[in-house]
Amino acid sequence: MLSADFCDLKSDIDMINRSEADWLHCDVMDGVFVPNISFGFPVLQALKGICKKPLDAHFMIVKPERYIDTAAKAGVSIMTVHQEAVLHLNRVVSQIHEAGMKAGVALNPATPVSALEDIIEDVDMVLLMSVNPGFGGQKFIENTINKVRRLVKLIDQSQSKAIIEVDGGVNNETAPRLVKAGVNALVSGNYVFKSLNPEEVIKQLKSL
Repeated sequence: MLSADFCDLKSDIDMINRSEADWLHCDVMDGVFVPNISFGFPVLQALKGICKKPLDAHFMIVKPERYIDTAAKAGVSIMTVHQEAVLHLNRVVSQIHEAGMKAGVALNPATPVSALEDIIEDVDMVLLMSVNPGFGGQKFIENTINKVRRLVKLIDQSQSKAIIEVDGGVNNETAPRLVKAGVNALVSGNYVFKSLNPEEVIKQLKSL
């Protein structure tokens, strides 16, 4: 949603509703954990009123555990927090589940997959950042492909049911390679919203 037209957000959400997209990915940034500020709960609450797709909320903020109940009340279906921003990750994942949401854990490009070895069985989704978080339109980090393969092995070995999501630089060139490596969910912002036919682009991504 970060790449949508905030002056005409309802039109873009209507497009998402018509499209084959499974979720609406919402990047919440605080200007502390990442060098940018996006939007907060009033926007999420407004989205829930018009968006027919589940809200996949990616919290790029410090101390996201303070907002678990607020996120649930705002209609968030999947709450993803950063491993780097949470001191007691196991506790936070449990609290997200107790609040009725699915729990995702995000990793920055420089954070190894091994950081999740002791919690991978408890999470519903792992979000691998394929750019440094904070801004849309960045160049895809090639090492992400190898990182996906390492995460697939970790999930298989642990018999975790976690799905793999990738965010950053997802387009017609990188998306097929990511899916081939084992990615289950693709987050695409600029590539979708800046295209001449966003619904068709989403359809093409879904067909991979």
